[in-house]
Amino acid sequence: MSLIAEVQPAYDTGDVVDTPALARQRSVLCVDDEPNILSALKRLYRSTGYQVFTAESGTLALALLESEKIDLVISDMRMPVMDGAQFLGQVRERWPRITRVLLTGYADVTSTIAAINQGQIHHYITKPWHDEEMLLVVRHAFEHLTLAEDKTQLQDEVKQRNDELKALNESLEQKVEQRTGELTLAHDRLKKNYMTSIKAFSGLIEQRGPSMVGHARRVADVSVRIGKGLKLDEAMVRDLLIASLLHDIGQIGLPDVILSKQLPKMTPEELVRYRLHPSLGEQTLMSLDDMQTVSTIIRAHHERFDGNGFPDGLKGEAIPLGARILALSETYDELQSGHLGSSGLTAVEARTVLRGTGGTQFDPVVLDAFMALFVVAPPVEPAKPLSLATASIVPGMVLAKDFMSEEGVVLLAADQELTVDLIARIRFYEKRTGKDLQVCIKPA
Repeated sequence: MSLIAEVQPAYDTGDVVDTPALARQRSVLCVDDEPNILSALKRLYRSTGYQVFTAESGTLALALLESEKIDLVISDMRMPVMDGAQFLGQVRERWPRITRVLLTGYADVTSTIAAINQGQIHHYITKPWHDEEMLLVVRHAFEHLTLAEDKTQLQDEVKQRNDELKALNESLEQKVEQRTGELTLAHDRLKKNYMTSIKAFSGLIEQRGPSMVGHARRVADVSVRIGKGLKLDEAMVRDLLIASLLHDIGQIGLPDVILSKQLPKMTPEELVRYRLHPSLGEQTLMSLDDMQTVSTIIRAHHERFDGNGFPDGLKGEAIPLGARILALSETYDELQSGHLGSSGLTAVEARTVLRGTGGTQFDPVVLDAFMALFVVAPPVEPAKPLSLATASIVPGMVLAKDFMSEEGVVLLAADQELTVDLIARIRFYEKRTGKDLQVCIKPA
């Protein structure tokens, strides 16, 4: 017995010859106990470009399979010690990827069936064979093997791409979540800066006269409380707050002589000029996209529920709800400041005056919500804000109320969270004023 391995170069022998592209350096193991059969098979495959190995027994073939990469095995059925069925059965168990072909005689039907069952062969060829048939069977076997390998490679590539895509999606989700958090923080900062700017501008308006200082903030506070009592949505409450802070923006252009007078003491000409300020306020904000609702409220905040207001003589629910609320809040503050009469009223006296105005000057529903603000509730001890020296404030603290200059200018708005930079600004301002300042901080 001998073990023989031979490699033959490929060259053209006609239609039955495999090309190197199809062969892909495929290897064939021929197993037969008759040397002349092995020689015939070697001659047959010499022109194909396949790497051809031979073995004269199943035992030698199994040893060769341990060390060589074989793609296809052609085994004779009748061999001593280990027949073709037994040999191919072991090949199937140990190297299932190898294609198996059986050589058998016409009289070996029973053995052929056994080989098919044990070895799960790809094809069987009867002796004596036709060369064209033998070459075609091997060619088709390798084509089938190539398709199977391509399928496996494609599946591996698809799995790899899916794994990469999954990892990319997870990475994108993390990036989106991170970016969303950053945008949320930026949006919150923008909203705070926006409201701080509104309050600062409102403070500039109030610098026109001593009687105006604090007026807009007090009106805004009452307006927001009424709006929340009426369960207005967050956007409407925000617009109401801004409109209340800026409701006197149209008075910027009025002369000091008008601003310094109480309403009953104005001349007819001064009164006409004064009544222009709601429409002037609307015009001032008209070019700002975010301020359209606000400008509508400002224009109508001197309308009366009975239709006797100005500038448009609107009546009842034709007046925007925000304007109906703002009208009541402003009148309540002006009754106390004395702008509507010779002397200011107390808060209780002002509410008494307003109590009977529902349905005439003011919306009765709004008036009821206003009066409900002052219903005495069971006492609850609130957490008191802390008044701290600037040396005691630290980053992370939140302002309980606006930090203002002595002139009434809002330096920092309420609800502003203190940062290292803001604390440095506060301490610099304190040093410049030469006075010890206190900052009102929300309790932890």
